[in-house]
Amino acid sequence: MSGLKLFHTTNGGVTEVTPCLADVEADVQSLIEAHMETMLGVRFLASEYVMDCVDGGRIDSLGIDENGAPVVVEYKRGTDAGVINQGLYYLSWLTRHRGAFDSLVRDRLGAPTAAQVLWSAPRLICVAGDYTRYDVHAVREHRRSIDLVRYRYYGSDHVSLETVVSATGKSGVVNRRSRRHTPLDAPQALQRQTGAMAELAVAVDETLRGLGGGVTRVQRKQYAAYQRLRNFACVIPPQQTKLLVYLKADPKSVDLRPGFTRDVTGLGHHGTGDLEVQLRTERDLERAQKLFRLSYSAA
Repeated sequence: MSGLKLFHTTNGGVTEVTPCLADVEADVQSLIEAHMETMLGVRFLASEYVMDCVDGGRIDSLGIDENGAPVVVEYKRGTDAGVINQGLYYLSWLTRHRGAFDSLVRDRLGAPTAAQVLWSAPRLICVAGDYTRYDVHAVREHRRSIDLVRYRYYGSDHVSLETVVSATGKSGVVNRRSRRHTPLDAPQALQRQTGAMAELAVAVDETLRGLGGGVTRVQRKQYAAYQRLRNFACVIPPQQTKLLVYLKADPKSVDLRPGFTRDVTGLGHHGTGDLEVQLRTERDLERAQKLFRLSYSAA
């Protein structure tokens, strides 16, 4: 964030706004909870959730992300060496008390959503003024899904969020492999596929994960989601003649081409995103590169 400046006009002039931290931690929490889906891609469930255990404790925020994964959100005003350990303690408690979370989701969002909770990928999101290099290293080495997010206030009208590091508990390095072979860590549905569509799916997987740092993949039965804090692409298992990818890019900003791109705003489909991209060949994948980068940047 060093060197980043934000300007806004006042009475025809330009005023420089210096980035700063919140006065108190509660201000950050209130702001995020009020706009959690927009800022983090997480639907808000509860604030200051009381844990029913001997040691007690309150989880700052509970939510559920776009793919149905449970999310614990912890906040700190500045830099705090304990934020990750505290959040992991809460996340561990949550995974041991799944019934309580499922019940909360059922009460707030309904039984169908509660039935789709993805317990294979619970997440911890920490929002703080800053982190140390030891925090970043710890996240990359840990087996849990953790996102470290840095915030800054710019006057009273603007706030910025920056993902410092995002990890799924596995190596964040994208390994380049020959496209003639399916990666060992590819989704099981993909490993069972053979032929041209399977090879195309492998190429799409490599391309999306190689767009930049902080890309993680979450596997659901109906789709694979690629995210950097929020989803930016969802890939449907290969069909006989095509592969469907849904992106967060705005369809109105894209030159839609029949048979290649389609606006699916308001139309039901698996995964998230309003722009559908249909891939049939490696040439289609090359054409889609710009759209992938557009959606990645938007996330």
